[in-house]
Amino acid sequence: MNTGPRRDLSEELYRWDVERWRPRAVARRLRDWLDCARWRRWTAWSLLVVSIALVLPAVLGAVALAQSGTLAQGSPNSGLSWMQVRDSDGVLLSDYRFVTDHGNVLEPGKTALALVLELEFAGYMVLVTTAIWLIGYALSFSWLDMFAQALTGVADALTGQIATPILLVTAATIGAFCVGWFIVRGHHAKATMQVVTMLAVAVFGPLFLAEPLADVLSSDGLLAKGRDIGISVAAGLNGHLNPNPGLLVETMQGDLADGFARQPLQVWNFGHVLDERVSCGAQWSSGMRAGDPGQVKKGLEACNDTYALQAAGNPSAGQIGTGLLLLICATILLVFALYLSIKVIKSALDAIYHGFMAIFGFAAGGFVYGPTQTFLIRNLVDSVMAAAQMAVFTIFLGVYVLFLTNVFAQARGQVMAVFVIGAVVELVAFSQLRRLSKSLRRGNEWMANRFALATQGQIGANGGGGGGGGGESRALGMGDVAVAGALGGGLGGLAGFAALSTISGSPATEWLFGRTMNPLAPYARRRQRTELAQMSYTPLLLHRHEWLKHNRESWMRAAQRRAEKAGGVDDPLKVANIIDGLYDSGIPKAELNGALADLTYQGKTVDPMDVLHVDRAIAVQNASKSQNPYGFAPLQKALAAWESVNNHPVEPGRGLREHRAFAAQAHVAAVNFARHSRIPHYVNGNADIDWAFVNDVRQNWDSSAALHTVISPDRWNRVGANTRHYIGSELANEHRDAVMRYYNNPVAANRLAVDRIARRVSNLDHLDPEAGLDPWDS
Repeated sequence: MNTGPRRDLSEELYRWDVERWRPRAVARRLRDWLDCARWRRWTAWSLLVVSIALVLPAVLGAVALAQSGTLAQGSPNSGLSWMQVRDSDGVLLSDYRFVTDHGNVLEPGKTALALVLELEFAGYMVLVTTAIWLIGYALSFSWLDMFAQALTGVADALTGQIATPILLVTAATIGAFCVGWFIVRGHHAKATMQVVTMLAVAVFGPLFLAEPLADVLSSDGLLAKGRDIGISVAAGLNGHLNPNPGLLVETMQGDLADGFARQPLQVWNFGHVLDERVSCGAQWSSGMRAGDPGQVKKGLEACNDTYALQAAGNPSAGQIGTGLLLLICATILLVFALYLSIKVIKSALDAIYHGFMAIFGFAAGGFVYGPTQTFLIRNLVDSVMAAAQMAVFTIFLGVYVLFLTNVFAQARGQVMAVFVIGAVVELVAFSQLRRLSKSLRRGNEWMANRFALATQGQIGANGGGGGGGGGESRALGMGDVAVAGALGGGLGGLAGFAALSTISGSPATEWLFGRTMNPLAPYARRRQRTELAQMSYTPLLLHRHEWLKHNRESWMRAAQRRAEKAGGVDDPLKVANIIDGLYDSGIPKAELNGALADLTYQGKTVDPMDVLHVDRAIAVQNASKSQNPYGFAPLQKALAAWESVNNHPVEPGRGLREHRAFAAQAHVAAVNFARHSRIPHYVNGNADIDWAFVNDVRQNWDSSAALHTVISPDRWNRVGANTRHYIGSELANEHRDAVMRYYNNPVAANRLAVDRIARRVSNLDHLDPEAGLDPWDS
C-alpha cells in the first residue's frame, strides 16, 4: 500500500505544529544544532561579536541623532550637551560634527556611506563624552553634595539615639571591670593600655559624636584632603602651579577630550590632525561652535588644506573601518573610566560607612576590651585609608593623563597609532589599578591589626614585630579579615575557585538553573539531557537484563540436561552434544563459551580445547554445506560434517583428540539427520512398501548414473511415500551408526564404510526438481 501522501501530510502537520515554533522549542533546536559541531559555535560567536560591534554603535548613534535633529543639518547633540565636556580650545564635545558630503539622488552611494559614518560618529561621541565626563564627575565630588545633607541628618539622629548616658556608663563599667581583671591576673601592661584606650575614647568620642560625618563630608574633611593631595600631585605632574580642584578637573577633561575626541575625529574625518596648522585648527573650532559643516569646509579652503577638503567631500569605506576601530578603543576608555569612577566613589562611600560604624564605637564599643575596640579601630583606620585611596587614585589618573598627553603631543600626526596604544595602556592600567587597590586593602587590614594589637597589649607577642608574615599575631576581632587578607595575597584564587565549586554544587543553585546538576560545569546542559534520556530508558535496560538472566538460566538448564543425557563433559562427543543442545535452545554465539565455562557435571568441567575444536568443526560444516534450496538441510549438514572429518585427518599438526572432535560433530549431525528423516506410516504393514522399487534402489544406489538410468523421475514420483521414506530412514540410520563406529574406532575400514554410505545418501538426494521426489521429500 502506498503511504507516501499520508507520510507527507504527517510531516507537514509536524512542521507547522504550534508547539514546535514556540521560542523555547526553537531556542532548544538552535542550541542542539550549534552543539553538533565546533565550527558552528565559532561562526555563531563571530557573527554575534560583529553584530554587536556594528549594531550597538548604530543604536547609540540613532538615539543621539534622534535627540539632535536631522542628519543633514548636523545640529548640536542636546543629549550630550548637559555634560559640558570641552576640549582645550573650549569647544563642547556635543558640538562636534562629522563633516562629509551626504550626496543626493544621483549619488546614492555617498548617501549610504554618509549615513553609516554619521551613526558611527554619534555612537563614538556618546562613548567618549560619557567616559570623560564620568572621570571628571567622580573627581569633582559634586555627586557627594546631592546627599551630604541627608547623610548628616541621619548621622545626627543615630548619634542622638545611641550616645546616651546610660549606655556610656554601662560600657565604661564593663571597660573598668576588664582593667580590674587584668590587674588581678597580673597583666599590668594590658591593664595600662586598656586605661589609656578608655581615656582616649572618652576624650575624642564627644568631639566625634558632636558632628559624626564632619571629617568625611566637610569641605576640609578626610576625603576632600585626600582628593586635594592627589590633585596637587597631578597638577605638578601636568605643569600647573595652581592646584585648584575645579580648574584641574576641567584641565584633565580637556586633555582627555583632545587626545580621545578632537584629534582622533580630525584624523578620521580629514586624514590628518588639523591642529598641526594653527589656522586650520582655529577654522575647525569656529565651524564646530557655529554648528555649520559648510563653514568648516570654507575654513579649510581658506587655510589652503586641499587634502582635508577633498576627504570631507568624499566619504569612503576606509572611514567606516576607522570608525569601527575608534569605537572599540572608545569602549575600552569607557570601561576604564567606569572602573576608576567606581573606585573613587566607593572610597567615599566606604568612608561614610565607616563613619556611621564609628558612632557605635565611640558611643560604647571603644570602652570594652577586645573585638569591640578592634571594631572602632578598624573603622577609624578605614576612614583614613579611604582618603589615602582617594589621593592614590587621583594621582594615578594624573599620571595616566600626563602620559597620554605627552604621547599625543609627540605623535606628530600619528594619532591613530597612539589612540590604539592608548587603548592597550588602558587595559594595562585597569590591571595595575586592581592590583594597587588590593595592596591598599591589605595595607589597611595590616594597619588596623597593628593598632588593635597595641591597644590589647600584644604588640610584641608571637612574632608581632614581623611585617604581616605567617607568624603575625591577630588581634581579637581581626581573625576573619586576616584570613581573608592572607588568602587574597596568595591563595585567593584557590579560595574563589573552591567557593565557585561549592556554589555550583549547591542544590539551591541546581534548582535555580532549571534542575541542572553542577550548572557551572562545561556541557552541564548536554549532560542533563543525556542523563534524562538515560533515566527514560533505564527501566527498559533493567527489563532486558532480567530477560538475559532468565535466558542464561535456561541455557544452563539445557546444558545440564544434555550433559546428563551424554553422560558427562569429558569427551569431544559429549561436548558436541552439549553445544548442539545449546544451539537448539537459541543461545547466541557470543554467550556459548561463557555457558560452557560455567558448566560442571559430577565435579568435572568442560575442556576448553574440546570446545575450540568442536566449534571449529561446526564452523567448517556450516561453511561447506550445500546452499541449494531444494536440498534437505539435515542431510546437507551431515554430509558437510563428514566431509570435514576427511579434510582434517590425524597428522603431525593435528592430534587424535582434535580429529575425534570433528568426528563427534559429524555424529551429532548424523543423529539429527536420522531424527529428522521421515519414516513410513504403515497402514497395511509391509504391504505398503514397494519392495521391487526398494531392491532396484539398493542395487544401483552406489552409482548415480546407474540409479538415474534404472529409476526415472516419473517412477520416483509414482512410488508411494512410505517406500521412499523407508529407503531414506534406513540409509540415515546406517549413516548414523557408521559414523558412531568410526568415532569409537577411527580406522580406515570404518572410514571407508561411512564414505560409502555418504555417497549413497548424496546419490539419492535430488537437488533438481526435475529429477523427481527423493526419499526425504514429503
